[in-house]
Amino acid sequence: MKTKTNKRIWTYVGFIGGALAVGAVSALISMKGFKEFPMLKKPPLSPPAAVFPIAWTALYALMGVAAARISIADTPESKPALRVWAAQLIVNGLWTPIFFGLEWRLTAFVVLMLLIVLVVMTIGRFKRIDVPAGNLLLPYLVWLLFAAYLNMGVYLLNR
Repeated sequence: MKTKTNKRIWTYVGFIGGALAVGAVSALISMKGFKEFPMLKKPPLSPPAAVFPIAWTALYALMGVAAARISIADTPESKPALRVWAAQLIVNGLWTPIFFGLEWRLTAFVVLMLLIVLVVMTIGRFKRIDVPAGNLLLPYLVWLLFAAYLNMGVYLLNR
């Protein structure tokens, strides 16, 4: 029994840690752009800068918990669903360096649209396996939609 419990714990640790690591690496690569971002014009409803790392940390943790639940469910659909989850995580990790590091705001918006599609696909696949796992990704989807508004707003106000 302890072995099964330990395996579950390590599954959660691995998926949460992996998701958080993607966010951390993406942020580290983009550090210079973060410093310059306060000088840009931003659209209405833009939150203070301190909100972003808090929100993203929570969202990465939710992503990890959701993926761990799917991994533990171990159904025939689990591996394909986790591949889509991994794809969205990779695209997520690319957005920050594109938006902040390279300052390619319109390209970042296109990447964000792809990310939203992948997250919707992930939610659908996860819900077919484990409804709570899919629901854990809903705040992420809402945040991405808000991020798309912010991304396009920054692009339009600063071109």
